[in-house]
Amino acid sequence: MRSFNKVLIANRGEIALRIIRACRQLGIKTVAVYASADKDSAHLRLADETICIGPAPARESYLNITAILGAADLTKVDAIHPGYGFLAENADFAQQVTDSGFHFIGPSPDTIRLMGDKVSAIAAMKAAGVPTVPGSDGLLGDDDADNLKLARDIGYPLIIKATAGGGGKGMRIVEAEAGLLNAIALTRQEADAAFGNGGVYLEKYLTRPSHIEVQVLCDHHGHCISLGERDCSLQRAQQKVIESAPAPGLTPEQRKQIGQSCIEACQAIGYRGAGTLEFLYQDGEFYFMEMNTRIQVEHTITEMVTGVDLLALQLKVAQGEPLNLNQRLIAPKGHAIECRINAEDPASFAPSPGRIDKLQVPGGLGVRWESHLSAGASVPPHYDAMVAKLITWGDDRPEAIARMHTALDELTITGIKTNVPLLKALLADPQVQRGEASIHYLEDTFFPGK
Repeated sequence: MRSFNKVLIANRGEIALRIIRACRQLGIKTVAVYASADKDSAHLRLADETICIGPAPARESYLNITAILGAADLTKVDAIHPGYGFLAENADFAQQVTDSGFHFIGPSPDTIRLMGDKVSAIAAMKAAGVPTVPGSDGLLGDDDADNLKLARDIGYPLIIKATAGGGGKGMRIVEAEAGLLNAIALTRQEADAAFGNGGVYLEKYLTRPSHIEVQVLCDHHGHCISLGERDCSLQRAQQKVIESAPAPGLTPEQRKQIGQSCIEACQAIGYRGAGTLEFLYQDGEFYFMEMNTRIQVEHTITEMVTGVDLLALQLKVAQGEPLNLNQRLIAPKGHAIECRINAEDPASFAPSPGRIDKLQVPGGLGVRWESHLSAGASVPPHYDAMVAKLITWGDDRPEAIARMHTALDELTITGIKTNVPLLKALLADPQVQRGEASIHYLEDTFFPGK
């Protein structure tokens, strides 16, 4: 078992701040790297050391592996925490971190590589007995006749996916055979341009599924636990907007079954660290989509309903400590909602960078605010639009939603536009309140035709 004295955080924003807090709680010193555009970010004031790794563009800073490893060497850290986004699921980065003598806080490079490729991930999950969406069971070849026959066997509508895709990119829906071959060619071109990998595969397109994901945590001693599931169905352009835990509408038997299935799958692939298995759920059936081999944006709601500090446990597991949690003792209590606060126009979704003139954050029982924002700070145009997360907890879903309404009313951010009006409208919708929205509901109901 190892012990970390100092951890470098290869990320920015609220997740960097969250990691710093967890490290301080465990007596671990921190190094925060930053791009020049983030020089006034709140998390830098809490880190023990800070070091600028480049100019604002992510490719020259937060995606610059050489600069990050150089900072790690200069500050003599023991480990590197990637957070989420940027290099968090980059197997080559994880390998270089390890080869440079540092500990990568996450699964092994081989595991990241296995689960980062959608085709190999599906094959691994299928071998472990996890239910998957009917599909091509591998990459599509170049024979048009074979691809047309395969599509007929699966049945329309279909979705073409890039094996290296993610974040809603590299996907195309095909309603009928006439559009299949052109759609395959276009998706291949886009995937090659975006990910450097033109491999694509086919899946049956489910028309009204929910997006359910299961949080897992595994140590280096073969012990793995499930911390319950989350519903992430409220999405725009495959980007999550509101998440909740536990997922509404599941029976206790379904929760137990999918959780155990995920545990067995993680043990089968030798997984270690925090991870999330994502599923489509329709007509009482789960279908595996992908696995995120990192901490998730929405880990907060799992923490709220379980009382488990996922970041602290992630760090402990990375140090080689065995998990001291028994699966029988994981019993989610109440209900939690997370709203992603984005710096964007709520109607057009155009980014809205700029200076924060005024910031008043909500509070009260069952309210949690996660952000690096402060009055006078600037939101740079170079990164993701999410600038904060607002989380509420209640004894049940109605109470959690009621608290979120109050919290959103209290929240004041001026100087930039945010998506708060959209969040309020969604939470006032009866179908959303009942937890019955599919992954298409937000766009079909609030932005039809777009």
